[in-house]
Amino acid sequence: MSVPYKALYYLLCIWLKTERATRKRRGKLRRRPHRPLVKGERKTTTPKRQRRRTTRDSQHPLRGSKSSRWPAPRDDRKCPRESRKRVLAGMATSKEGPERPTGRLDIARGLENVPVSAWPPGAEPEPFQYTPDHVAGPGTDIDPTQITFPGCICLKTCLPGTCSCLRHAENYDDNSCLIDTGSQGKCANPVFECNILCQCSDQCKNRVVQQGLQFQLQVFKTDKKGWGLRTLEFIPKGRFVCEYAGEVLGYSEVQRRIQLQTIQDPNYIIAVREHVYSGQVIETFVDPASIGNIGRFLNHSCEPNLLMIPVRIDSMVPKLALFAAKDILPEEELSYDYSGRFLNLMDSKDKERLDQGKTRKPCYCGTRSCAAFLPYDSSLYCPLGKSNIS
Repeated sequence: MSVPYKALYYLLCIWLKTERATRKRRGKLRRRPHRPLVKGERKTTTPKRQRRRTTRDSQHPLRGSKSSRWPAPRDDRKCPRESRKRVLAGMATSKEGPERPTGRLDIARGLENVPVSAWPPGAEPEPFQYTPDHVAGPGTDIDPTQITFPGCICLKTCLPGTCSCLRHAENYDDNSCLIDTGSQGKCANPVFECNILCQCSDQCKNRVVQQGLQFQLQVFKTDKKGWGLRTLEFIPKGRFVCEYAGEVLGYSEVQRRIQLQTIQDPNYIIAVREHVYSGQVIETFVDPASIGNIGRFLNHSCEPNLLMIPVRIDSMVPKLALFAAKDILPEEELSYDYSGRFLNLMDSKDKERLDQGKTRKPCYCGTRSCAAFLPYDSSLYCPLGKSNIS
């Protein structure tokens, strides 16, 4: 074979290889006939080969590319997700509604389950030391953090009659709502929850207050009442909202601090009196002025939406838990009755103590049954060391 024919032969071979590869890629190559199946043999199918992702596909900005060669489009019509983010950001900074919790300011300093925001943006209440639980203050005889109650031995479900923590009946229903709200004209019954020494699990139905804050709350500036507290989401009736936590004080220390106050100073001290069946009275004094939680921002109302219940868990010192007395809508201010008369019976001594003619602060709750003045406890203004409580 001469040299020119050899060159043509090599060119023909190269062309055939190229054409064969091209047809194979296009799927036009004739398949080989299948081998006939033997008796008893099953037909097997091979999965179709997936299309190989090319360099052009990996660099396309709308196909999940992470390459930095293709910048994100600036047109909001091509990127609706970016447009939605900008709209939501504009809603959050609008002056028409409250600000949702952000990472810029947390009144609770990260000590609660849910951050507590402040409104308006940039404003912050007076500084104080945040604590989600009671702390022992001057003059108190009992440490509120000391474990004094024994635990129950329930292994599955805590039920009345078998659980030592449920003295009379169940405290909460299956939705963690308080069953007895005192709406039938009775006094609000104290609540005993399962504590850290109980054998029941953490998902026990009798563990509600100890779970902490569960709703998004916001501290906001009011027109006449200073700072207030409101909810940013719906709260059903009977649900636990927050505690009123602070320094647990003795009676002499309470009198000393009140004597130092002026008519312009806000009073955070609360006196909770529980009437025992034997005629004795258990007193608890809490002051969250310098050390406290978000309960210190709750304002008084003559028609409140919160009810204060003493709840005991580990110690004899009760947690002053606030439950929703009715369904509370978003952006509604949270309030309770400072006198404790809401859904509770009062005796003659209590009425005399709260209604004596003294210089009192005006009430700005704005309800139809407003008493025009804030509740006043005259027993706290007695001479030092003398108490009217037996």
